[in-house]
Amino acid sequence: MLTQTQIDEALAKLNKLTDSPWTQVDTSLHKQFRFSDFSAAFGFMARVALLAEKANHHPDWSNVYNRVNITLTTHEAGGLTHKDFDLANAIEQLS
Repeated sequence: MLTQTQIDEALAKLNKLTDSPWTQVDTSLHKQFRFSDFSAAFGFMARVALLAEKANHHPDWSNVYNRVNITLTTHEAGGLTHKDFDLANAIEQLS
């Protein structure tokens, strides 16, 4: 599990990639993505699913029409790890 200082540094680095920042919520990373319509949102989810499966690290997420909410945490570690930030960075490359 990462220390709060490591989380703060990784979050700052991650958020340099985007105008819509990831936030820390308790022991997880969270972000809402918005798309033009349901098809675009669902296509994004399909691409993220392939990344998550390859990394063997799966998000908690939901989809309502054109919005996709993603929450990342490493449950077995009880908080945030490099796996969460690695997947968040990969997700940013898709969006």
